[in-house]
Amino acid sequence: MNYWYVYIMTNKPNGVIYIGVTDNIAERVKEHKLKVYPKSFTAKYNCDKLVYFEEFENGAEAEKRERQFKKWKRDWKIELIKEMNPNWTDISINWNMNYNKLRK
Repeated sequence: MNYWYVYIMTNKPNGVIYIGVTDNIAERVKEHKLKVYPKSFTAKYNCDKLVYFEEFENGAEAEKRERQFKKWKRDWKIELIKEMNPNWTDISINWNMNYNKLRK
């Protein structure tokens, strides 16, 4: 089964927040960290730390949740992150990602 993810990236605790959706979270986080798209929002604001994610079995559900998050007030998003990750630690730090290869 292929899972979908809604995730939040940031540049630092209580910093810029980026919300995205993907069906391959490891590759997507790697793209953010390597700034594969240098003109993107996450590259511009150095959002390279994964601080929150939710997993879904269905892409439509994940996209619906992403839209919901994007409508939330900033304070609500911060509280959501703090509930799961009070120190805003980069969750992907121990994922053993291969930074030499990117999916094309």
